[in-house]
Amino acid sequence: MFRILLSALLITLLGIPAHAQTAEQPTGTISVTESASQDAAIATRIRTILSELEGYEDVTVSVASGIVTLRGTTLDALTAETLNELTGRIEGVVAIRNNVTETTDVARRLNPALERFEKRLYDLVTRLPLLLIALAAFLIVVFFGIVLARLRYPWDRFAPNAFIADIYRQIIRLVFVIAGIVISLDILNATALLSTILGAAGIIGLAIGFAVKDTVENFIASVMLSIRQPFRPNDAVEINGDEGKVIRLTSRATILLSYDGNHIRIPNATVFKSRIVNYSINAERRFVFDIGIAPSADMARAIQIAQTTLKELPFVLKSPAPDVWIEGVGDSTLTLRLVGWIDQRTTSLTAGRGEAIRLAVAALAEAEVDMPEPTYRLINSGVTLTEVDAQGPTRAERAPAPRPVPPVQTKALDVQAHAEHALEAIVDEERRDRHNEDLLNRDAQTE
Repeated sequence: MFRILLSALLITLLGIPAHAQTAEQPTGTISVTESASQDAAIATRIRTILSELEGYEDVTVSVASGIVTLRGTTLDALTAETLNELTGRIEGVVAIRNNVTETTDVARRLNPALERFEKRLYDLVTRLPLLLIALAAFLIVVFFGIVLARLRYPWDRFAPNAFIADIYRQIIRLVFVIAGIVISLDILNATALLSTILGAAGIIGLAIGFAVKDTVENFIASVMLSIRQPFRPNDAVEINGDEGKVIRLTSRATILLSYDGNHIRIPNATVFKSRIVNYSINAERRFVFDIGIAPSADMARAIQIAQTTLKELPFVLKSPAPDVWIEGVGDSTLTLRLVGWIDQRTTSLTAGRGEAIRLAVAALAEAEVDMPEPTYRLINSGVTLTEVDAQGPTRAERAPAPRPVPPVQTKALDVQAHAEHALEAIVDEERRDRHNEDLLNRDAQTE
């Protein structure tokens, strides 16, 4: 068994060179009419062909009985291998012995490089006037684009804001730069390079786009927000849970002034994708609060008293009219929900709501409407808290005497929007200091 495997391995190894030699040799039937004159003709034909080609100056050719022997050196191995294909196309060639090797002569290997350098330098000198004309054409086109982009009238007129106008200018500059490149390449008769340049620019742009995806998304969101403008300066808004007055919209973020006086910077990509609540679109704004009363109280009378109290408040609007209803039932209380509307341009929402709560509770107490009190039932060995303790007075006897209740002030206090107006003054001051960075326009139409 071992001998059989060894024999098969030897046959395989011996067959590989034979196959390679056959693959590189001419194929076909060998004629028996070969002669010395035919060999000389083959050799002459091969030498003539090699003399017309570069790189085969040191190659010698000899032919005997149709077998071509090649000797010598070439600049590279690829040039030597090409000889087999070239010689095999000659009629009458039976076999080829290619003994050509790659030269190691340093001077010979450097000569072609020097020749190529000299040729390119000569081409550069001869093409220099044409290159200068192409460069001049490029600079003229780019200069014209820069001048056109600096004009204020067309772009500021057609753009909704300065940010979009600046984008228009950048696009104009880019278009003229590309046009200058195309014209220059056309002068040099090298427009084929344009597709290569654009392809490389596209690949680079795609890679950069993936790398700065968040920045690109934020830039696009800035463009959309500057066009749509869902809010205006000094609007009271809520964005992604943050509340405050709008200071400005920049190319990167939306800046709010919180009611605590702090700056809140929200990326425009977040603003564009978030739920935006604008409280300043309508002057009317509603406040809501709940009051609990005892289950034993007269519900209809309590609702009437609360509704009358809201209607009599000077800062509560008549239309939409205030309203009161029973919101829910608890373990020991009934919940009344009171709703009123104010003009937030003159009335503070928090102050007005607080005054409405105070006066509504005072009116219900004055009308002796029972308020809910937590009720607990405590049982200890069958003795309740109302029974008399043998060692002391009852719980009621130990309770302190009630204090006199001061009279309730039924007149509404000052509820004007002083704090809101102060915040608006701060916003206006900051906008004056950095108005060039703002993309908002008070006269722009909101979506």
